[in-house]
Amino acid sequence: MSLSFYHALTKKPAPGAPLVLAFHGTGGDEHQFSQFVDETLPEAGLVSPRGDVSEHGALRFFRRTGEGVYDMDDLAFRTGRMVSFIAAHKEANPGHPVYAFGYSNGANILASVAFIRPGLFDRVALLHPLIPWTPEANAGLAGKDILITAGHRDPICPPQQTAALISWLEDQKAVVSAELHDGGHEIRQQEVTALQAFLTDQIGSS
Repeated sequence: MSLSFYHALTKKPAPGAPLVLAFHGTGGDEHQFSQFVDETLPEAGLVSPRGDVSEHGALRFFRRTGEGVYDMDDLAFRTGRMVSFIAAHKEANPGHPVYAFGYSNGANILASVAFIRPGLFDRVALLHPLIPWTPEANAGLAGKDILITAGHRDPICPPQQTAALISWLEDQKAVVSAELHDGGHEIRQQEVTALQAFLTDQIGSS
């Protein structure tokens, strides 16, 4: 699979630095988190793909038929393509740890990849994910560092869905950290702080 399969913002990592994969939310683009990564890990590489599905002009990574109702066939198809895309970038950067994070729709496509190919990543952070299906068990998630952030009043990602995802990941023996706030679907500063800590070895076990 070509490294340019998706339109993406890319930067090579410095020696010893991680490769960071960043996935935007619905309506965002490949630049949504570039400044954050540059400020948090200035020596890191960056791969930030642009979703190639348009929902009334808003970019996404897979199709849906309604809020929280996914086109599961399309999700499976695009997850497979994303697996190949990520694997190619990992292969092109041997010896560098791979950290990945995504927000909302970006978190969902990232989660879908991690559920089936956890070995692609050293750390995964999911900001406001919504996983309305039960993934198949995967022993490869054991010991994997995963951060979940969410809002207790999120109308898009209900708290019970977040709790179910955390419980499922813990059942897979993943090392799960959670940062929950009292707001909705917006990213709050405490989430940003938690993500910065997660990406810079201040929490987690990798």
